[in-house]
Amino acid sequence: MSVREDLERFGPQQREPVDLAAAAAYCRQVATSHYENFPVVSWLLPRKLHQHFYNVYAFCRWSDDLGDELGNPAHSLEMLAWWQGELDACYAGRRTHPVFVALGPTIERFQIPQQPFSDLISAFVQDQSVVEYETYAQLRDYCRRSADPVGRIVLHLCEVFSEERAALSDSVCTGLQLANFWQDVARDDEIGRIYLPREDRLRFGYSDEDYRQHRITPGFLELMRFEVDRARDLLLAGKPLVPQMPGRLQVDIDLFIEGGLEILRGIERIGFRVWEQRPVVSKPALAAAAMSSLIRFLGRNLGLSGRLRA
Repeated sequence: MSVREDLERFGPQQREPVDLAAAAAYCRQVATSHYENFPVVSWLLPRKLHQHFYNVYAFCRWSDDLGDELGNPAHSLEMLAWWQGELDACYAGRRTHPVFVALGPTIERFQIPQQPFSDLISAFVQDQSVVEYETYAQLRDYCRRSADPVGRIVLHLCEVFSEERAALSDSVCTGLQLANFWQDVARDDEIGRIYLPREDRLRFGYSDEDYRQHRITPGFLELMRFEVDRARDLLLAGKPLVPQMPGRLQVDIDLFIEGGLEILRGIERIGFRVWEQRPVVSKPALAAAAMSSLIRFLGRNLGLSGRLRA
């Protein structure tokens, strides 16, 4: 799916809405045809939720691509403003774009507030002008709007939303996003983005010139160790969310956490030298994480069954 191509059909010039069945099929196509590190809908997800997850994913995919794939920040800002207008109209009951035709019933069925969707759009708007972060607080605010809303929407879809669970979910989502940032320091630099906060770089004696030259100094290695520990702490702090999720979704959430932790272990295995080598999560490592997560799930539930029988 290419947003640039689909803008010809479903851009601001669209006037006639598509019907619900066609809109649902479109969102399913968007969700199942796009490459991701993790499947959008795993086999663990109850079938009755599949289409709702497709609908949410299609919104996220369009938002992301309008921000990243149009090749012109001014055009991206124009299209993101239009997209926000479509979201506003969706919540007012006016839907023409297939994503919002499909997403509308999902929003109504699960009573999902508009804020998480608007927060995601605001993060993509910010991407058009902010390419470097001075402080961790600024980066954390970006993660609050670019990563955390997805977890909050999932809690609504699973009908387990509470402020306590949302805080745990935020910790997982931000930790996972930071893990991906630290994995991709070199890749992000190639496209002109710097996520390592400047205050942290200077704290470890890593100058702007060091960064520009990709120097691997003792200070840089300590900086990366610090950032890896920070991301790990967030992921582990979110662990109590796992047993609070319904049924087999516990395995899904556990897998996301373990995937993030495995990225961090990969950074450690290469001695934090992310300028020279991008750490990857191997398929055997993912398989081991999946097996461990399943064993933990069975242990929790079998243990509960045993206590109930006793």
